[in-house]
Amino acid sequence: MLVKEKVVIVAENLTPSDTMRLRKDLVAAFVTDKGGVTSHTAIVARSLRIPAVVGTKNATKVIKDNDIVIVDGVKGLVIVNPTLEEVTKYMNKMENYTKIVSALMERYRRIPSVTLDGRKVEVAANAASLEDIDLALSYGAEGIGLLRTEFLFMNRDSLPDEEELFQAFKVAAQKVGDKPLIIRTLDIGGDKPLPYLKIPEESNPFLGWRGIRLCLDNVELFRIQLRAILRASVYGNVHVMFPMISDLSEVIRAKRLLREVMEELSKENIPFNREMKVGIMIETPSAAVISDLLAKEVDFFSIGTNDLTQYTLAVDRTNEKVADLYDHLHPAILRLVKITIENAHREGIWVGMCGEMAGDPLAVPVLLGLGLDEFSVVPTSVPVVKRIVSSMRFKDAEALARKVLSLGTPREVRECVRKVVASVAPEVASEI
Repeated sequence: MLVKEKVVIVAENLTPSDTMRLRKDLVAAFVTDKGGVTSHTAIVARSLRIPAVVGTKNATKVIKDNDIVIVDGVKGLVIVNPTLEEVTKYMNKMENYTKIVSALMERYRRIPSVTLDGRKVEVAANAASLEDIDLALSYGAEGIGLLRTEFLFMNRDSLPDEEELFQAFKVAAQKVGDKPLIIRTLDIGGDKPLPYLKIPEESNPFLGWRGIRLCLDNVELFRIQLRAILRASVYGNVHVMFPMISDLSEVIRAKRLLREVMEELSKENIPFNREMKVGIMIETPSAAVISDLLAKEVDFFSIGTNDLTQYTLAVDRTNEKVADLYDHLHPAILRLVKITIENAHREGIWVGMCGEMAGDPLAVPVLLGLGLDEFSVVPTSVPVVKRIVSSMRFKDAEALARKVLSLGTPREVRECVRKVVASVAPEVASEI
């Protein structure tokens, strides 16, 4: 079918690689039967600024060709053949939302994020492409807290070589300049397969061969990434981060390989930053529980709440049937975040968060109060997070965190925090 104007794609499911191929000039939004709000498909959609509602269960049966559809990606609503009144309402909402984001961007993109009583936190952005970096910086990001290297491996028939990776990382480093650029090593597996890697079918891929596990079992693939990252480290403030850590031995093995690659580059007289910072993602319950031990081995943590939430709550983040049980404001998640931050600070290292929770306006005051040092969010959320942080006192956020940690359900947490956000950032609260 030849598409000449913007359309809404309605499908049973879309893979992350499918989503990355969508043309923003032709796709107004998409709706799927399957998936969860923190599936990688949904995350890619947000990075592309394409409204999406996933996990509807029956969209393909209800929506027909040539239907008019409203897709509310904020509320997770799909309205089929809306009334004129509904169309008018949503046109006004779009206009109002655009004005709010534009005003916040203009106000906060050039200033640091500091609380009213002087606590500085960093508001960085997640990026899934080099274009995302430009967008993030335009919104006032104070660095790139997560560069997803998967974009270099997807939508192709073979692995990229070291030179291709190096050139991409070099450009990324030059774009970010003196600000931090955290490059995550390949995080493939789960709902992000690569056909040419011949990953065997698994009954539960989210608990299987993915992230650091795959890289440690494919040493040459891992070495190529590490060489490219190290070579790019002389062009900016580059950090490296290992995903899906669940055991101390994985960190030790990864660091050993990194040292070996450093020695290789030294012998070849290839420049690199020997002091490059090394971090890990805390996205498994085991990593959070032993974060006191892990903190002795690395320079920083970044909490990946998308996986941490699904593993802790035993909820598949791509399964629409249990989507209602998935909530990063669950008291169990908040307590694991608290443990992680306290253990890191005890060892003198900083803690960021690159999961979707970091950009949730209802989570920001709590995370601030728990002592989070860095928020890494989708580019358009940067000014929103800055707005909330700069409108609060740290001591008030600490008191709020203590209060919500005593609550028993995510609903109670949300009700408590919603009042706080409404008082410090009413224009943000009106959109959530």
